[in-house]
Amino acid sequence: MVRVSTLVGLGLVAVASAHPGHDVKAEAAERATALKSIRARGVEQCSAQLAARGVEASNIARREQTLKKLRKARGIDGPLLKARDLTPLNETHESDLVVDLAVDPEVLFSSGGSCVLAEDVTQGPYYVTGELIRNNLVEDQEGVPLYLDIQLIDSNTCNPVPDVYIDFWHCNSTGVYSGVVASGNGDSSDESNLDSTFLRGLQRTDTLGVASFHSLFPGHYTGRATHIHVLSHPANSTNVNRNNNTITGLYTSSSSHVGQIFFDQDLISTVEAVEPYASNTQELTLNADDSILLQELNSDIDPFVEYVLLGDSIQDGVFAWVSVVIDSSVSTDVTPAAYLTEDGGVENENSGMGGPGGSGPGGLGGEVPSGVPSGFPTGAPPS
Repeated sequence: MVRVSTLVGLGLVAVASAHPGHDVKAEAAERATALKSIRARGVEQCSAQLAARGVEASNIARREQTLKKLRKARGIDGPLLKARDLTPLNETHESDLVVDLAVDPEVLFSSGGSCVLAEDVTQGPYYVTGELIRNNLVEDQEGVPLYLDIQLIDSNTCNPVPDVYIDFWHCNSTGVYSGVVASGNGDSSDESNLDSTFLRGLQRTDTLGVASFHSLFPGHYTGRATHIHVLSHPANSTNVNRNNNTITGLYTSSSSHVGQIFFDQDLISTVEAVEPYASNTQELTLNADDSILLQELNSDIDPFVEYVLLGDSIQDGVFAWVSVVIDSSVSTDVTPAAYLTEDGGVENENSGMGGPGGSGPGGLGGEVPSGVPSGFPTGAPPS
């Protein structure tokens, strides 16, 4: 098992472009600027208020019950659970801790790390609008089951942020994103991937600011460490198309904040040793060599999820949770790589985000793609 014992003292490492047309170093520089513009107030600073309001107690109870339900559904019995160790930032969080569920759940399920989402200038490649509101994103993909509990906390008030739609997307076990056709993203001659939707979707946060996703542990691709993209839409200004279970604004999408969450290197190594991850021929980038991750660590942000294994084997799955700190008052435009319409996927030629035909960053520009968008009712395309 590979162990990255510490990231302290490591400078930004120059890495190859993760996808043609996507400059990782430029994104890292943009992310550094964006992080500096956000109030550096994380969950740790809000812990007293969250405890006093009963939020932390609700978090512990919810996570405990979720884990029990997941284990029961998968027929997993016994006390054996391996949990993340709450070591200081920048160190491996692998733990030899074996937890009996009869133990006080506060030992296991209290909030630890927090991730601050940065401005949408760092949204990275392959964001697709028009995806379905759904909890289960797996479809026909294979891999290690991942169940993720995400809670949004407002950086200004320390309150949970309810009624916010969270966009969630990541690559599959062999490093391929759905919804785009591009060099460096699987078989670039397979144009049918533009219509695919695996490992993408949205959920709305509940009264405690919580959304949950059933997905698979992400694989890797050259130039980036293993990660998941998360984008939060502006609170109280997102409408739903009831006829097709999507949100409005296919060509005018906006976000509060957007960022990425990460996993311990030891957990990644364990996953990468099993199929189909082991068949991935792309070069694996360690957390210690990922410049975007290092920007978060250099800003005193802990972007790693808390987690426990559902059983004794990694194939049994992973239950993870993370608190995400956002400024819910922000609303900025988003430039997607593609749009999912009712007629299928349509590339955004002006995205500049690594998608096919990207011609540079900036607004949408050009003509709106043909086809009826999934983000608008039939017969009502944008002007």
